[in-house]
Amino acid sequence: MAIKNVLIVDDSPTDTHLLSEMLKKNGYAVSTAANAQEGIAKSKQEKPDLILMDIVMPGMNGFEATRAITRDPETSHIPIVIISTKGQETDKAWGMRQGAKEYMVKPITEQALLEKLKTF
Repeated sequence: MAIKNVLIVDDSPTDTHLLSEMLKKNGYAVSTAANAQEGIAKSKQEKPDLILMDIVMPGMNGFEATRAITRDPETSHIPIVIISTKGQETDKAWGMRQGAKEYMVKPITEQALLEKLKTF
């Protein structure tokens, strides 16, 4: 399946902007959510082809949001790539157990992101 529409869920305006610009200049349609709850709502409304999920956010964290999205029959088909500063092996393992398809550690390069998206 070719990825065209990407939802970025991240509370950092800087990270959101950087990821958005990387994707937009390479032909992807991008929507954003500033927190986990908004990300869950937008995943149901927009049905993106892929979600890029941050972990450390106020309120509900990205692990909880990933679990909610992947366990909801309405959104369980949407692959989630976690992109976080949390780079410990235990974080990666936990993220995958919540339903994420991939886990990338910030900062990420445009090339690494685009290569990852090609695998879906």
